[in-house]
Amino acid sequence: MYTKFHFNLQIYAEMIGNVMIDARSTGKYYHFVRLMGRSASHITLECALQTHPNITLIGEENVADYIADVVCKRAESGYNYGVILIPKGLIDFIPEVQQLIAELNEILAHDVVDEVGVWKKKLTPQCLVLFELLPLAIQEQLLLERDPHGNVQVAKIETEKMLIQMVETELDQRKQKGAYNALFKGQSHFFGYEGRCGFPSNFDSTYCYALGYGAGVLLQSGKTGLISSVGNLAAPVEEWTVGGTAHTALMDVERRHGKFKPVIRKAMVELEGAPFKKFASNREEWALNNRYINPGPIQFVGPVANKVNHTLLLELGVDA
Repeated sequence: MYTKFHFNLQIYAEMIGNVMIDARSTGKYYHFVRLMGRSASHITLECALQTHPNITLIGEENVADYIADVVCKRAESGYNYGVILIPKGLIDFIPEVQQLIAELNEILAHDVVDEVGVWKKKLTPQCLVLFELLPLAIQEQLLLERDPHGNVQVAKIETEKMLIQMVETELDQRKQKGAYNALFKGQSHFFGYEGRCGFPSNFDSTYCYALGYGAGVLLQSGKTGLISSVGNLAAPVEEWTVGGTAHTALMDVERRHGKFKPVIRKAMVELEGAPFKKFASNREEWALNNRYINPGPIQFVGPVANKVNHTLLLELGVDA
């Protein structure tokens, strides 16, 4: 868990809750909300646990079909609106797109993308077909300059707009077959960097203070090669434990800029973990019914000021 996780998600959850109120008030839009977080996103999962949207995408492959299925079922109940959460890196973990991005990374690490398109000859046939099928705007975004780590800048890829187009196409096909006869309107949002600039929650402030204190003690004790860590976080602050975790225990090897490099291993959402299982057990209920929760803004005093997020509590075996 990085040190801004708690107040990030509190800000996003408030914004999602506001969108949910608007969705129910107008009753005519499906809001596609893209959130920060590469790959299977912890932020997206936690926001889902807090707000109960109709659809949350955590690694599904046939996303357009799945969304269209839910839209059709909700239309049968008279609901032609909804809220859909999308991790920023969704496009990065669809298997076919993963392969395409890997090949593009290799090409961009060694070659210049020419306007004539000679570079495309270096793509495998299946990746070339996929690339040509993508909307022009997405093609251009996939070819943008990589970030300092050699990754596709997924924040600049408007996945939510691509999904709206894909769902519209799928629903049009179903209309022709008589399987859908309602009206679908998609509205796109990206809740991104504004989530990082809020005032830290009580939990984050205390957590960061403890991490800094732990780092100072490790340095003073001559313990190097360690990262400060804090445990027992579901307990009162007085009962937290502070220690150090070996840096090497967190390492992995990834291909960056065409070369293998040691990096901090990505912490993916555990599909067998308690937070995802809690979400999965409610997925169908939230999809077909309106169980929206608007948690409101971050509180600094009062009964909920020191609450801990659902993900952490569930990981520690505490019901949330």
